[in-house]
Amino acid sequence: MSSGVGGIVVRLLVHSQKLTSMSAEPLTSSIRLNDLTHPIVAGIISVIVNYGGTFILVFQAARVAGLSPELTASWVWSVSVGVGLTGLLLTVRYREPIITAWSTPGAAFLVTALATTTYAEAIGAYLVSALAFVLLGVSGYFERVIRMIPPGIASGLLAGILLQFGIGAFGGASVDPVLVSILILAYVVLKRISARYAVVGILLIGVAYLVALDRVDLFGLQLQFATPIFTMPEFTLNATLSVALPLFLITLTGQYMPGMLVLRNDGFKTNANPIVTVTGLGSLIMAPFGSHAFNVAAITAAIATGREAHEDPSKRWIAGIAAGCFYVFVGVFGVTLATVFMAFPATFITTLAGLALLSTIGGSLASAMADPSSREAALITFLASAANINMLGIGGAFWGLVIGLGAYMILNGRLPAKWSATAS
Repeated sequence: MSSGVGGIVVRLLVHSQKLTSMSAEPLTSSIRLNDLTHPIVAGIISVIVNYGGTFILVFQAARVAGLSPELTASWVWSVSVGVGLTGLLLTVRYREPIITAWSTPGAAFLVTALATTTYAEAIGAYLVSALAFVLLGVSGYFERVIRMIPPGIASGLLAGILLQFGIGAFGGASVDPVLVSILILAYVVLKRISARYAVVGILLIGVAYLVALDRVDLFGLQLQFATPIFTMPEFTLNATLSVALPLFLITLTGQYMPGMLVLRNDGFKTNANPIVTVTGLGSLIMAPFGSHAFNVAAITAAIATGREAHEDPSKRWIAGIAAGCFYVFVGVFGVTLATVFMAFPATFITTLAGLALLSTIGGSLASAMADPSSREAALITFLASAANINMLGIGGAFWGLVIGLGAYMILNGRLPAKWSATAS
């Protein structure tokens, strides 16, 4: 498996030199083998965390909808291949680690929504939601909104969103103290010896420990190709209002907003509009095969965009290529390889994710507190986001941002400078 995907990664890296002619320095001379290891591992970890942490929601929603194994496999194929290809396209085009993912809050919403909506009507709703994202990206308004958010508020929001993952790295000790203790101790020791290899090291040590104790059950596993199944959509007003509209709003506020702020926080400046447009088009194409929605990633993106992926930000885009390749590979084999990732104990996934995000959490907190004029508003944003408020079916990232911006305006007696400039 690794050699095949590794070959794909290398070929994409070589091919991308032709697609990025704007770079004055030849790609082959600027990227060494040592530069590939860390971003590739970061990309793999982001994939493992995504499948192991949230993909169970897709299976739950499929079960509620009464989908056959074949339709479920088609859903897995469409969302995995779609995420992989859009991430690869955006990463190679902009040479930034633009990690895409399926809408996790959207999948959680569908666990209940599909109980009262036929599958064909749901497909129609997916198409309506995807078309709305395409129009939003083409209009250019989303990038304007992103640029209005003060850096301190954005950093506080990101730190608040990621806080629960950092806590989760240690919280699992009450359930699996030996595994968590080994991972934490290994992380600290490796950080002391060679900080660059800390995340790579805990991944290998954790997997070796679980395999040695026979805690990863892969008995009877067989690689089987997934077959995409086209479903003719049905468009109804009820599905548009009860599925498409909520899916659009919670994906926009719960995924796109924090996802773009993750990129901005780590210094990547790619315009948001083409990202929204490309992922919207991808969702539109894959919807008839079962994909509910995909978008720029937030939590898993932070694993690939931060310093743990590579000290040099210009090398981190390799993590986006690695993640995209692995998503496509998983999608080709449908439920089979998704089940492999889900075979890892939940404690291992949460601890791995939390430790991989520690540097990002620390950097976000430092950035949030850096500017005295926005420090208190950033702190309020951080706490409100960490509280994960859920009202009107909208998740904590949106409310944390609203509360933080409100506090900023009241404490400073004015709108953010970019808002004032835009208004004038």
